[in-house]
Amino acid sequence: MNPGDALEPQTYSVLRADLVRYAGASGDFNPIHWSDRVATAVGLPGVIAHGMYTMALAARAVATWTDGAEVVELGCKFTNPVAVPDDDTGVDVVVAGTVKSVEDGRVTIALEVTCEGAKVLGMPKAVVRA
Repeated sequence: MNPGDALEPQTYSVLRADLVRYAGASGDFNPIHWSDRVATAVGLPGVIAHGMYTMALAARAVATWTDGAEVVELGCKFTNPVAVPDDDTGVDVVVAGTVKSVEDGRVTIALEVTCEGAKVLGMPKAVVRA
């Protein structure tokens, strides 16, 4: 990897069933992640993916690009929700990356995480061991 390299975008489909599995694994059973009634009552467009699940998809892309290199830093801000429809298609989250720097045995990757063309994570970044 070299500074300026654009990494192959990775696309991940998110279904309601994924949210159920993530809730069980994480212990986050907030009803905004499974109930349209509750989600819309609090002003959301419908059921939304867990922010940490969306961040985990970014980490999955990093692992793919780096062949599982050790991640020493992964961070972002949760800026927009990923609305997940109640159907068999779900919604796609796309993770793109650009190598920002390679120094001191570390690769810094600026990420762009989008859903339906909108950025869903703010300032996402990963640092891995080279």
